[in-house]
Amino acid sequence: MSIKNWPQGERPREKLLLRGASALSDAELLAVFLRTGVPGKHALDVARELLVDFGSLTAILGASQEEFCKRNGLGPGKYVQFQAVLELARRYMAERLAESDALTNSELTRDYLRARMRDYAREVFACLYLDNQHRVMAMEELIEGTIDGAAVYPREVVKRCLHNNAAAVIFAHNHPSGLAEPSQADIAITRRLKTALNTIDVRVLDHVVVGRSEVVSFAERGLL
Repeated sequence: MSIKNWPQGERPREKLLLRGASALSDAELLAVFLRTGVPGKHALDVARELLVDFGSLTAILGASQEEFCKRNGLGPGKYVQFQAVLELARRYMAERLAESDALTNSELTRDYLRARMRDYAREVFACLYLDNQHRVMAMEELIEGTIDGAAVYPREVVKRCLHNNAAAVIFAHNHPSGLAEPSQADIAITRRLKTALNTIDVRVLDHVVVGRSEVVSFAERGLL
């Protein structure tokens, strides 16, 4: 039976309009995005099969173009749309973050960093530069390393903080393994960076480690 013949309250698009997007399951949200199915299957069937095939919504959104386009009902056009949606979400969160206090809105900060960094295949070290009101002025991905780690140089971080006229900074890096637990090397370099930045009166507010589904805050762990 076509989705058009379903009761109105069960059709994903109508359900979204009546109850809001949060009321929809992952499969229903995907079906809204896909719009159409394939011969013999409606959009919701295709969406459910994709979730089973990939294992999760995150895996679908993070798939390479080649992997994505192998699936029935998908192609370059849908891949482009997915990437555009992801980038819109990142930019939306970045704009909200720039308008808020990064300390008091720590959940938004983490959501943004996770959305931006969790799918990187290599370890990347980044800095969020903040003003005196702890609003984010800019974010820079300073160093890209191997799959095992990135070499972070305090002198380069000091130089970039001065260039961006930062009053405070939040560090972030991802773990391509998917596990967000900080290593001893992570703790050691954070302390070196904090000591270096003390000389120019730039406060280190946090260091966030981004995993696949988890984000760990040094500040919350008492590691700063």
